[in-house]
Amino acid sequence: MTGTERSSAGLDLRRRQLLYRLWHRGTREMDLIMGRFADAAIGDLTAAELSELERLADVPDPELYEWLTGACTVPPDYDLAVFRRLRDFYALRQVE
Repeated sequence: MTGTERSSAGLDLRRRQLLYRLWHRGTREMDLIMGRFADAAIGDLTAAELSELERLADVPDPELYEWLTGACTVPPDYDLAVFRRLRDFYALRQVE
């Protein structure tokens, strides 16, 4: 079981592949962070936003986690709209 709450039914191939990839990153904590974000947002992302998210998916888990928690500064070329949405999503989950 992956933990996903969203079905991939109705998603195009690119979104289905990205949803799967974000739920299977390698570390469980990042699976949950990225996967839950994908569950919530993947259907509404534009093509440009999908590209940003695919690029974030290439960042190693420890590095991305440090960016999300504020332990390290996010490089300007990654501090884009989708990253900020992901960071805000993560911050809201921490409060719940």
